[in-house]
Amino acid sequence: MFDIALYVLAALLMLGGLAGSVLPMLPGIPMVFGGIWLAAAVDDYRHLGLWWLLIIGAIGAVGVIVDFVASTLGAKRVGASPRALWGAAIGTLVGMFFGIPGLLFGPFIGAILGELASGTSVLRSAHVGVGTWLGLLFGTLLKLVLSFLMVGLFGVAMLFG
Repeated sequence: MFDIALYVLAALLMLGGLAGSVLPMLPGIPMVFGGIWLAAAVDDYRHLGLWWLLIIGAIGAVGVIVDFVASTLGAKRVGASPRALWGAAIGTLVGMFFGIPGLLFGPFIGAILGELASGTSVLRSAHVGVGTWLGLLFGTLLKLVLSFLMVGLFGVAMLFG
Protein backbone atom coordinates (compact mmCIF):
# COMPACT_ATOMS: atom_id res chain seq x y z
CA MET A 1 0.00 0.00 0.00
CA PHE A 2 2.87 2.37 0.82
CA ASP A 3 4.44 1.63 -2.57
CA ILE A 4 1.24 2.70 -4.32
CA ALA A 5 1.28 6.01 -2.43
CA LEU A 6 4.90 6.58 -3.47
CA TYR A 7 4.12 5.77 -7.11
CA VAL A 8 1.22 8.24 -6.97
CA LEU A 9 3.57 10.86 -5.49
CA ALA A 10 6.10 10.14 -8.26
CA ALA A 11 3.39 10.55 -10.91
CA LEU A 12 2.23 13.81 -9.33
CA LEU A 13 5.79 15.11 -9.29
CA MET A 14 6.20 14.26 -12.98
CA LEU A 15 2.87 15.86 -13.93
CA GLY A 16 3.63 18.93 -11.84
CA GLY A 17 7.06 19.09 -13.46
CA LEU A 18 5.54 19.01 -16.93
CA ALA A 19 3.32 21.92 -15.91
CA GLY A 20 6.37 23.62 -14.40
CA SER A 21 8.15 23.45 -17.74
CA VAL A 22 5.70 26.10 -18.89
CA LEU A 23 4.75 27.79 -15.61
CA PRO A 24 7.77 29.60 -14.21
CA MET A 25 6.58 29.27 -10.62
CA LEU A 26 7.43 25.56 -10.50
CA PRO A 27 10.87 23.99 -10.94
CA GLY A 28 9.69 21.82 -13.81
CA ILE A 29 12.64 19.71 -14.83
CA PRO A 30 13.86 19.02 -11.26
CA MET A 31 10.32 17.92 -10.35
CA VAL A 32 10.16 15.56 -13.35
CA PHE A 33 13.54 14.08 -12.45
CA GLY A 34 12.56 13.79 -8.78
CA GLY A 35 9.42 11.87 -9.73
CA ILE A 36 11.38 9.57 -12.02
CA TRP A 37 14.00 8.93 -9.37
CA LEU A 38 11.33 8.23 -6.73
CA ALA A 39 9.60 5.72 -9.02
CA ALA A 40 12.95 4.06 -9.75
CA ALA A 41 13.74 3.82 -6.04
CA VAL A 42 10.33 2.34 -5.20
CA ASP A 43 10.96 -0.23 -7.96
CA ASP A 44 14.38 -0.99 -6.37
CA TYR A 45 16.02 0.25 -9.60
CA ARG A 46 14.98 -2.97 -11.41
CA HIS A 47 13.76 -1.17 -14.52
CA LEU A 48 15.55 2.15 -14.18
CA GLY A 49 19.17 1.54 -13.29
CA LEU A 50 22.14 3.85 -13.05
CA TRP A 51 22.57 4.36 -16.81
CA TRP A 52 18.94 5.26 -17.36
CA LEU A 53 19.06 7.75 -14.50
CA LEU A 54 22.31 9.25 -15.77
CA ILE A 55 20.92 9.69 -19.28
CA ILE A 56 17.64 11.17 -18.05
CA GLY A 57 19.56 13.35 -15.56
CA ALA A 58 21.85 14.64 -18.33
CA ILE A 59 18.82 15.60 -20.41
CA GLY A 60 17.41 17.35 -17.35
CA ALA A 61 20.68 19.21 -16.78
CA VAL A 62 20.58 20.49 -20.36
CA GLY A 63 17.02 21.67 -19.74
CA VAL A 64 17.99 23.56 -16.58
CA ILE A 65 20.89 25.23 -18.38
CA VAL A 66 18.59 26.18 -21.27
CA ASP A 67 16.22 27.72 -18.76
CA PHE A 68 18.92 30.08 -17.47
CA VAL A 69 20.56 31.08 -20.75
CA ALA A 70 17.72 31.16 -23.29
CA SER A 71 16.80 34.81 -22.95
CA THR A 72 20.46 35.84 -22.94
CA LEU A 73 21.08 33.88 -26.13
CA GLY A 74 18.03 35.50 -27.71
CA ALA A 75 19.49 38.91 -26.98
CA LYS A 76 22.86 37.90 -28.35
CA ARG A 77 21.23 36.59 -31.54
CA VAL A 78 19.92 40.05 -32.41
CA GLY A 79 23.32 41.62 -31.84
CA ALA A 80 22.82 42.92 -28.33
CA SER A 81 25.65 44.70 -26.57
CA PRO A 82 27.39 43.03 -23.62
CA ARG A 83 25.46 45.34 -21.29
CA ALA A 84 22.19 44.12 -22.78
CA LEU A 85 23.28 40.51 -22.24
CA TRP A 86 24.07 41.28 -18.62
CA GLY A 87 20.77 43.13 -18.34
CA ALA A 88 18.85 40.14 -19.68
CA ALA A 89 20.60 37.79 -17.25
CA ILE A 90 19.99 40.12 -14.29
CA GLY A 91 16.41 40.70 -15.43
CA THR A 92 15.84 36.94 -15.45
CA LEU A 93 17.22 36.56 -11.94
CA VAL A 94 15.28 39.53 -10.55
CA GLY A 95 12.16 38.48 -12.45
CA MET A 96 12.09 35.14 -10.63
CA PHE A 97 11.01 37.00 -7.49
CA PHE A 98 7.98 38.57 -9.21
CA GLY A 99 6.22 35.45 -10.42
CA ILE A 100 5.01 34.93 -13.97
CA PRO A 101 4.98 38.63 -14.93
CA GLY A 102 8.53 39.01 -13.65
CA LEU A 103 9.76 36.01 -15.59
CA LEU A 104 8.00 37.14 -18.74
CA PHE A 105 9.08 40.76 -18.61
CA GLY A 106 12.27 40.68 -16.49
CA PRO A 107 14.63 39.57 -19.30
CA PHE A 108 12.90 41.91 -21.74
CA ILE A 109 13.19 44.95 -19.45
CA GLY A 110 16.73 44.02 -18.39
CA ALA A 111 17.90 43.76 -22.01
CA ILE A 112 16.27 47.09 -22.90
CA LEU A 113 17.85 48.85 -19.92
CA GLY A 114 21.24 47.29 -20.66
CA GLU A 115 21.06 48.30 -24.31
CA LEU A 116 19.98 51.82 -23.37
CA ALA A 117 22.94 52.01 -20.98
CA SER A 118 25.17 51.24 -23.98
CA GLY A 119 23.98 54.43 -25.59
CA THR A 120 21.83 52.95 -28.34
CA SER A 121 18.45 54.24 -29.42
CA VAL A 122 15.14 53.32 -27.85
CA LEU A 123 14.07 51.54 -31.06
CA ARG A 124 17.24 49.44 -31.14
CA SER A 125 16.86 48.68 -27.44
CA ALA A 126 13.26 47.53 -28.02
CA HIS A 127 14.50 45.29 -30.84
CA VAL A 128 16.97 43.69 -28.44
CA GLY A 129 14.21 43.29 -25.86
CA VAL A 130 12.01 41.44 -28.35
CA GLY A 131 14.93 39.17 -29.28
CA THR A 132 15.38 38.41 -25.61
CA TRP A 133 11.71 37.58 -25.19
CA LEU A 134 11.77 35.29 -28.24
CA GLY A 135 14.79 33.50 -26.77
CA LEU A 136 12.84 32.98 -23.57
CA LEU A 137 9.87 31.60 -25.52
CA PHE A 138 12.13 29.23 -27.46
CA GLY A 139 13.79 28.14 -24.22
CA THR A 140 10.41 27.34 -22.66
CA LEU A 141 9.42 25.27 -25.68
CA LEU A 142 12.73 23.39 -25.57
CA LYS A 143 12.31 22.79 -21.81
CA LEU A 144 8.88 21.32 -22.44
CA VAL A 145 10.20 19.02 -25.17
CA LEU A 146 13.06 17.86 -22.92
CA SER A 147 10.65 17.23 -20.04
CA PHE A 148 8.46 15.05 -22.27
CA LEU A 149 11.59 13.26 -23.50
CA MET A 150 12.57 12.50 -19.90
CA VAL A 151 9.11 11.11 -19.13
CA GLY A 152 9.12 9.14 -22.39
CA LEU A 153 12.48 7.55 -21.58
CA PHE A 154 11.15 6.73 -18.13
CA GLY A 155 8.17 4.99 -19.73
CA VAL A 156 10.39 3.03 -22.13
CA ALA A 157 12.63 1.92 -19.28
CA MET A 158 9.69 0.87 -17.12
CA LEU A 159 8.08 -1.11 -19.96
CA PHE A 160 11.13 -2.65 -21.55
CA GLY A 161 13.98 -2.23 -19.05
